Amino acid sequence: LLANLKMNIHFYTVYYSMTRKRQYGEVANLLQGVVNVLEHFQKYMGIPQIRQLSERVKAAQSELGTQILADFEETFPAQGSKKSGGPSIVLRDACLVANVLDPRIKQEIIKKFIRQHLSEYLVLFQENQDVAWLDKIDRRYAWIKRQLVDYEEKYGRMFPEEWCMTERIAVEFCHITRTELAKLMRARAREIEVKLLLFAIQRTTNFEGLLAKRFSGCTLNNGPGKKPETPLEPTNPFLEDESGEDNVSEKDEDLDRKPKAPDNPFHGIVSKCFEPHLYVYIESQDKNLGELIDRFVADFRAQGPPKSGTDEGGAVLPSCADLFVYYKKCMVQCSQLSTGEPMIALTTIFQKYLREYAWKILSGNLPKTSTSSGGLTISSLLKEKEGSEVTKFTMEELCLICSILSTAEYCLATTQQLEEKLKEKVDKPLMERINLTGEMDTFSTVISNSIQLLVQDLDAACDPALTAMSKMPWQSVEHVGDQSPYVTSVIMHIKQNVPIIRDNLASTRKYFTQFCIKFTNSFIPKFINHLFRCKPISMVGAEQLLLDTHSLKTVLLDLPSIGSQVVRKAPASYTKIVVKGMTRAEMILKVVMAPHEPSVVFVDNYIKLLADSNPETFQKILDMKGLKRSEQSTMLELFRQRLPNPPSGPDAGPSLSFSAPTPEQESSRIRKLEKLIKKRIQ
Repeated sequence: LLANLKMNIHFYTVYYSMTRKRQYGEVANLLQGVVNVLEHFQKYMGIPQIRQLSERVKAAQSELGTQILADFEETFPAQGSKKSGGPSIVLRDACLVANVLDPRIKQEIIKKFIRQHLSEYLVLFQENQDVAWLDKIDRRYAWIKRQLVDYEEKYGRMFPEEWCMTERIAVEFCHITRTELAKLMRARAREIEVKLLLFAIQRTTNFEGLLAKRFSGCTLNNGPGKKPETPLEPTNPFLEDESGEDNVSEKDEDLDRKPKAPDNPFHGIVSKCFEPHLYVYIESQDKNLGELIDRFVADFRAQGPPKSGTDEGGAVLPSCADLFVYYKKCMVQCSQLSTGEPMIALTTIFQKYLREYAWKILSGNLPKTSTSSGGLTISSLLKEKEGSEVTKFTMEELCLICSILSTAEYCLATTQQLEEKLKEKVDKPLMERINLTGEMDTFSTVISNSIQLLVQDLDAACDPALTAMSKMPWQSVEHVGDQSPYVTSVIMHIKQNVPIIRDNLASTRKYFTQFCIKFTNSFIPKFINHLFRCKPISMVGAEQLLLDTHSLKTVLLDLPSIGSQVVRKAPASYTKIVVKGMTRAEMILKVVMAPHEPSVVFVDNYIKLLADSNPETFQKILDMKGLKRSEQSTMLELFRQRLPNPPSGPDAGPSLSFSAPTPEQESSRIRKLEKLIKKRIQ
């Protein structure tokens, strides 16, 4: 303790001599030891001599700090005509002393030096100078690069390395530049054009990227950063390659998730000033996308729909890929600057033109259905020959519908990915405001409408044949022959349409399956309704209809692969619909063929085969058999009596239900019926 006290007395004795001679190196070494010793004397401050010695040391430190600040001020004057001095060993040692003194001394040295070092910048790039405007923003960054090189050469060894003076100069330059640019752009806001704004943004973000490669960000207010070991890579899914290539595949667009790049601690340190002016960019993209959609419409009208029999038929429209390529460019430009409100504004623009594309390019070009169907006679319907024109849509129109469907599917999938990528890029508090569900629903509607058009076209083509079936004199049929002309007509239309649709939807197989299912769900009930109109029917007529029904059932089961060299097994869901629907038609005819006497047996057989408790359906069966009204009344009364009692209690339902025969049972019955018919024919 005594030795430490003597050390303090020695320091106080030699201090003034060293200070006057500016022997800062010796002072720094001695001062650090004294400060450490004083920490041990803190509990003895009650002793007057020790307290007095401590106060003298503190006064000496204060006086020393003032002298060092004066030395720096003299060497590096803030303003004036006096030229700045160069580095010196004295000032280098003074910095070592400042490390031991009050931290405010070090901060003041740094502040004065940086202010003096950047004073020329404020003069050269004043608001009234031509070089200050955005079109010459490169000169700002070129100036600071030269200054940093000059600093490293002249003063790099004067300041301690842990002071990070080079980074501090660069950071202060960025703060000044952001303030000056913001003030300048507010004053000249009307002069800001989108090309000029994007140029300034690009140059600024490039400069921020260079700072991230050179510095760690340890002097920033948000704490020390870590210098990335590798250059930053973009995380935006729509970012172009550095080579500037704009080529992307239409169908194989890869928007998979990329590894997230390290954060740039300098991102936005200057470029944040451009954010209030991004409305110029958003308005420009609104205008450009509007013009792009108009060009798509004009090109479609000029070029016409995809040609059938070519690779274009059923393909995704080229304009679809062009639209998303443009979206990629917009994403790059906007996300590099801001992940806040401007991204939300851009998303709104994206939504607007996704809807317009769906309406003007896709829905707007779907062929219109025709409602005229007059001028046809039963005779002409029965005499339809292979190749006769009865479909409402031409082959080119069918190809166009398939092409629009494929394009809508591509847009639906890509829009979903776009939503995911936008949510990745935007600030977390804003994620919930990005929702493209409405646009995806719009494309889903286009797909649904396209499928419905294809179904309606084939359905309408089959209508005349079904009408002819219901108008034929089935009571006067004398023998069972081959399939009827109306069956041939239906099969002809199926063979005309389905292969075209299947080939053009080869890349969207699931929607072709939907088409098959929807057509079958529409055709079979319509066929059964026309079957009920065939009245009265003789036994032979019913047998002919049964063979016709079986022929149609076979064709429908084969519909997904009809006319194809590659035979695929139809989806189980589709096969189930065909078997269930056409088996019901066969059961109706089987009931019609059954004798109505004795009545009880007939009614029970009907209930067992059709499992239908609706009296109206039973009435239609009686009409098909040609029974008189008096006989029908008796039958209907018996039918009501023979119906199973509905369940009582909480399980009671609003209507009766029956368990339908299994497919195996139905198939067995049909085989027996076919054998019976063949025997009669022989």
